[in-house]
Amino acid sequence: MALKTEQVASSTQTAPAARAVGLRKTYGTGEAVVHALAGIDVTFERGRFTAVMGPSGSGKSTLMHCMAGLDRPTSGQAFVGGQDVGTLDDAGLTRLRRDKIGFIFQSFNLIPTLTAADNISLPADLAGAKVDRDWLTDLAGQLGIGDRLTHRPGELSGGQQQRVACARALINKPDLVFADEPTGNLDSNASAEVLGFLRKSVSELGQSVVMVTHDPRGAAYADRVVFLADGALVSELEQPTADSVLERMRTLGA
Repeated sequence: MALKTEQVASSTQTAPAARAVGLRKTYGTGEAVVHALAGIDVTFERGRFTAVMGPSGSGKSTLMHCMAGLDRPTSGQAFVGGQDVGTLDDAGLTRLRRDKIGFIFQSFNLIPTLTAADNISLPADLAGAKVDRDWLTDLAGQLGIGDRLTHRPGELSGGQQQRVACARALINKPDLVFADEPTGNLDSNASAEVLGFLRKSVSELGQSVVMVTHDPRGAAYADRVVFLADGALVSELEQPTADSVLERMRTLGA
């Protein structure tokens, strides 16, 4: 499966795809306080595939949600491109998530009454933008779901549903894709297909992808892995392999 060389992110954009500065998220008060994020500084560069790993409760998903404007941090700043997410009101956050960010979740989050094609085009429809039908057809073909576009989610396998979700995340050619455990509900073959597509969307389309995962084999598709523990960034690994990720996790006691 080969992707076209059209760049998703403009080469004229020089800011990182996303970054966090002193990002904190606290739940509760007093003795019951929980520091989900304990002052994280991290940068996600454009045109790279970054995996975020750590034990359960380390803050992986909280970090992604705060950086994507799905949740508000207690303090610190999150940027998508040059935009300070914390300065946006609800309408601004909606526009940011709709126009600049693509999301892929473990649970697919497809609308059961819509066809695969309508689910893919939903972000463009919500933005009031004309759907690029050639791009939709191209994405569906690259993902191997070109013959499933008239089917509803209930008529698709889990792997096919997640590939629909991948196409939906890319239909607006966003600056950044956040993927939260995108292979968590998939078997090994379907996982490899989704991860391979994300890898090629970075390598051949210049897309920027940040993926939360617990799977060392999935993390090995990334250019870089950042490791969290107790809400803090504790280690990084460039050009990971499944074995090097496992070794680093053992070293960290994860």
